[in-house]
Amino acid sequence: MSASDLPPKGEPVLRAIAMPADTNPNGDIFGGWLLAQMDLAGGSLASQRSQGRVATVAVEAMTFHLPVHVGDEVSCYCELIRIGRTSMTIRVETWTRKREAAERIKVTQGVFTYVAIGADRRPRPVEAGGAA
Repeated sequence: MSASDLPPKGEPVLRAIAMPADTNPNGDIFGGWLLAQMDLAGGSLASQRSQGRVATVAVEAMTFHLPVHVGDEVSCYCELIRIGRTSMTIRVETWTRKREAAERIKVTQGVFTYVAIGADRRPRPVEAGGAA
C-alpha cells in the first residue's frame, strides 16, 4: 500500500451519502454530482481561508478512479496547495466508505482554483492572515 492509498489525516471538509436520485443511467453515482460535492468542499476551505466570498474559476486534473454507489458515504478532503494574490488552489480527494464497512477507498481527486470576491463582485486580495 502506497501513501496515496491511505486516507488523508484529519477530518473531511464535507461528508454526504450518495442517494438514488444522484445516479446516472447505468445506476452509478453521476460524476457531475461528485464534482459538485468536491467543489462545495473546496469552496468551503477557500471561503474560510479568504474570510469571504469565493468563486470557482478552474477545475483541472480531475481523475475518476472508481465508481461511487448508492448508499456510499462520500468524504471530501481538501489541501490548500497554493495562495496567489487573489486566488487559491486546492487539491480535493474524495474517498468512499460502504454503509457498514470501515475501509475507505479513494474514488476521485481534482485540483480546483478559487478567486476571492469582494462586495463589488470583483476579485479581491486574499488576506495574508486568513484562517487556514
